[in-house]
Amino acid sequence: MAINWYPGHMHKAQKEIKQALPGVDLIIEVVDARIPFSSANPVIADLSQTKGLNKPIIKVINKTDLADPTITQLWCDYLDQQQGVKALPVTANKPEQVKKIIALCRKLAPHRVEKELPVRAMIMGIPNVGKSTIINILSGRTIAKVGNEPAVTQRQQRIDLDEGVTLFDTPGILWPKIENSHSSYRLAITGAIKDTALDYDDIAFYAMDYLSESYQAALQEKFGLTELGQDALASLEAIGRKRGCLKAGGRVDLDKVCKILIHEYRNAGLGTISLETPAMIEKELIELAEKIRLKEEKKAARKKNFKKKKR
Repeated sequence: MAINWYPGHMHKAQKEIKQALPGVDLIIEVVDARIPFSSANPVIADLSQTKGLNKPIIKVINKTDLADPTITQLWCDYLDQQQGVKALPVTANKPEQVKKIIALCRKLAPHRVEKELPVRAMIMGIPNVGKSTIINILSGRTIAKVGNEPAVTQRQQRIDLDEGVTLFDTPGILWPKIENSHSSYRLAITGAIKDTALDYDDIAFYAMDYLSESYQAALQEKFGLTELGQDALASLEAIGRKRGCLKAGGRVDLDKVCKILIHEYRNAGLGTISLETPAMIEKELIELAEKIRLKEEKKAARKKNFKKKKR
């Protein structure tokens, strides 16, 4: 599924972030615990290495109350193995977890602490991962606008915290092209992309395929099913009949059922569910690399044939 949603303020923000990076000590990237990889912006990793700056990155794995705790731990272990990265699982429901970010910032910038200078941290994250809520908890007051819709923050701002840390807030930036199609679906399912930019039916079928395989019991319990259908369509129709989503003639209103499934997931109605594991991502990245390689080979072959024809 191709997603084309790259508002102008995001392009501007990316340029401003690149210019401001030399003046910060580290990066705080907020990701969604349900999709720690898909909600991580590859642009951020690239920017952190700009001109050899090698900025440490704190991966704040937010919304852990919505994710599978076992899988969240797998992600923490996986991310901690990466050079210059420290994972911190949090939920806004437990402010004491969020406030651990301050101590971690100071730990990763000892040269600033020793000189009694404020640690300068740039906080980033794609839309709808809860970055603004985290900022408000850290500051102890409402500074950043919070909303359920993506793309709420649209300009940079500086926030001085009492604990000797200065935050530089940035708009929630996406990236122009999402290479991994699985990530596109997961971003859509969790609500990181505006609903006007996607097809509910498309993402609901993807979600049902995954949930049927990985969280079958949760689906059956939530919708009162003794068993699921043989495929996504059959399962969605079964839910539709249970919920009374019927059109004239007794036909299931699939559009309505698809919206119910996605809304139930987003509101944790199905329980604590993660949509990806490190093992899944490793496999997908291998498949993606092969896909890109074949695409480049075909492109090179077409270019070669074109030159031959011009001779």
